[in-house]
Amino acid sequence: MRALIVLFLLGIVASILSPVFLTPSNLLNVLLEVSVTALLAFGQTYIIILAEIDLSVGSVLGLAGAITAGILAHGNIIEALIVGLLVGAVSGLINGLLTTFGKIPSFITTLGTMTAFSGVTLVYTQGNTISISSNGYAWIGQGYLLGVPIPVWIMILFYVIFWLLLSRTHYGRYVFATGGNEEASRLSGISVRWIKILAFVLTGVLAAVAGFISTARLNTAEPTLGSGLELDAIAAVILGGTSLAGGKGGLFGTLVGAIILGVLDDGMNLLNVSAFYQGIAKGVIILLAVLLDRNIHSISKLGRYVNFSGIHKSAPVKGMKK
Repeated sequence: MRALIVLFLLGIVASILSPVFLTPSNLLNVLLEVSVTALLAFGQTYIIILAEIDLSVGSVLGLAGAITAGILAHGNIIEALIVGLLVGAVSGLINGLLTTFGKIPSFITTLGTMTAFSGVTLVYTQGNTISISSNGYAWIGQGYLLGVPIPVWIMILFYVIFWLLLSRTHYGRYVFATGGNEEASRLSGISVRWIKILAFVLTGVLAAVAGFISTARLNTAEPTLGSGLELDAIAAVILGGTSLAGGKGGLFGTLVGAIILGVLDDGMNLLNVSAFYQGIAKGVIILLAVLLDRNIHSISKLGRYVNFSGIHKSAPVKGMKK
């Protein structure tokens, strides 16, 4: 709810400062720019609800996009897309196995794989840009359906799929249970390791899809594509109300959080704000969101303690008459 309020207020301010903001073409442009971040953030939502984190999604995006572009030069689109999805899934599987069976904290695991996947991309591309000449592939990032950009439709499709998976299936309930209390979930028979591994795999697949959109929009695969996008994805999840402590969150809030970042970027671009200041603004927003999340979590814990201990009840004081 608070994310919607922030988005509403931000929209009002942007529309006042720039009359162009509320035009249909500009709003579609905001959604188009948001699509890649939102896809990364949908997977990141699962990871953060599990009280983990994935810093490698930007690198997976770049790796999957580069390999897909490379295969397009010698194969057909279907083959390239399948291989790209496999690259994303295997990358997520590596993260999941190292985190669960390797017992390495996900922050350290994905920090390492972020660097490793980026290195693999540089080796594969030899530091050069890979050009894409396929019109069919370009349609993924540049095409329109019913006047709406294809990336926006892709974002909506995966939002629906992952929302249903999280809110309407046993797996989704296990994700929340594991994030809320991992030990209790394990004792109740939930395969905690595989719940986490599947979340990392799904996140890798979404990163690959985001890579398709990014490379199709540019008609090229750059060796540094996706760098820094993991921070935008994490920021969108936190702004959407998903708790870093785990066990709480949702995809609708994440979508709103991603749109907030998109509106912020678009508003500052319309106002010709320097890119350097845009980075500062994003950083401040991330810090404020984390600070708010921590304070709300602390207050919630205090409230549960007070309810449990009965301190809130007005018990009669000794020596005083009722």
